Amino acid sequence: MSAMDAATRTLSVTRAAARFCALRGWAPIEQVPLPDGRRADILALRPGGEFVIIEVKSCARDFLTDAKWWDYRAWCDQLYFAVDLDFPQGLLPAEVGLVVADDREAALIREAPEHRLAAARRRALVQRMAMLAAGRLAALSDPAGAAEMRAALRLE
Repeated sequence: MSAMDAATRTLSVTRAAARFCALRGWAPIEQVPLPDGRRADILALRPGGEFVIIEVKSCARDFLTDAKWWDYRAWCDQLYFAVDLDFPQGLLPAEVGLVVADDREAALIREAPEHRLAAARRRALVQRMAMLAAGRLAALSDPAGAAEMRAALRLE
């Protein structure tokens, strides 16, 4: 698979997985930097305050060369993989939930086991998510101001 094909596939699966979250009343944010330096493909806040991470995999090689996905469990109450219909699902571990995307839609194939976050970690994630979402929203409403702020921060 070419790099362009992988990027297109990743974008398609990510969009379908974000819609999957939104349709369930979850608040998804893509590309969330976590405190340990990892980056969650999707971090979603559920109405009850639980966090879900969805790790998007574009192909078998993407999964097989990525050993860091296990670390995401430390930052969520439930962990899922999101893949497309062509992905060999047998490669994925049974102890992680599974969402399969087909074009613009995604279906839950396997529920993720729950592993509750500690209260202090949950609070830190809520604050991180709120700051990230507010910053992204501000950048959408004032792109020029956001660019000036990024430039000023690089100079310091």
